[in-house]
Amino acid sequence: MIPDKQFLITLAHTKMPYGKYEGRYLIDLPEYYVVWYNNKGFPKGKLGELLKQVYELKVNGLEHLIRNIQKQYPK
Repeated sequence: MIPDKQFLITLAHTKMPYGKYEGRYLIDLPEYYVVWYNNKGFPKGKLGELLKQVYELKVNGLEHLIRNIQKQYPK
């Protein structure tokens, strides 16, 4: 996991920009959807990097860390 504070704050406040889950925070995406992206291939660029981190957080049961960041650093 990337220990960059600003990256994690950005992750906590980024919403899915398209698709079925458009407008949802990335951390709130269903786990099966993030696993599907992991198997299919993440998008290129910043969104892909954020989704990779969401995958790692969900697989390891660490979503609460991002939810705490959302509370501590409101947008």
